Amino acid sequence: MKKSAVVLAVALLVAVLGTSTADAQSQPSAKVTAKTANLTLLPETTGTGGWQTVLSNTIKTANQKDLFINASFEVGLFTQTLVSSKNMTKDTSTADANVQVQVLLDGQPVQPGDKRAGVVYGRRTQTLSATLEGAIAGCLSIVTNLDGSQSIVLDPTCVLPETIELILDSMDAASFNFVAVDVPQGVHTITVQARIDTTGSADTGSFKAMGTVGKGSMTVESVRLIKDPNVILSVD
Repeated sequence: MKKSAVVLAVALLVAVLGTSTADAQSQPSAKVTAKTANLTLLPETTGTGGWQTVLSNTIKTANQKDLFINASFEVGLFTQTLVSSKNMTKDTSTADANVQVQVLLDGQPVQPGDKRAGVVYGRRTQTLSATLEGAIAGCLSIVTNLDGSQSIVLDPTCVLPETIELILDSMDAASFNFVAVDVPQGVHTITVQARIDTTGSADTGSFKAMGTVGKGSMTVESVRLIKDPNVILSVD
């Protein structure tokens, strides 16, 4: 009885796997596929994150072809820098935010992106510096000199720092074309991934940097490129 149950379970597993493979291979060949997302794909993020899949689709090529892959996204950047200075001491704060995108074909990076950096869809480096006297109200006193004259004296330990703050918040749309050459016949999975990287520094002030990926779309087109094209670049 146990032997019959094991044989039945194996038979069912083989049938399921065979059906999945058959379904994938039965997908019709296509020249163009598309995928869209009408929502925030990556929320506001600080620090350096790993690659996150934001869109994915499949395409079946009837024979060896090349693929044009276009990925378009809304990219948001937020940078805030604040400097705090007194006694004519310079203070500097820097905030950097960037959003990178890469495309994978069956798990492998598609040119011109790579897993180390991808393609930068948006980046901002914001630096704010200031050299300020400080708030001296209440820190001044009048003293009488030995010769009877009077002078105004500033107590430097009483001075409060002055601050300047700059905040920039933007959202733009960016698009880039990726090209996969000599893609073999069969069903292929195209995955679009995004990563947010933020850094910054501050002396006595502060900084904040964030990035986000909004709505997006991807299109995949099966084409046949000319082989060994001669590209001539003229520089004036």
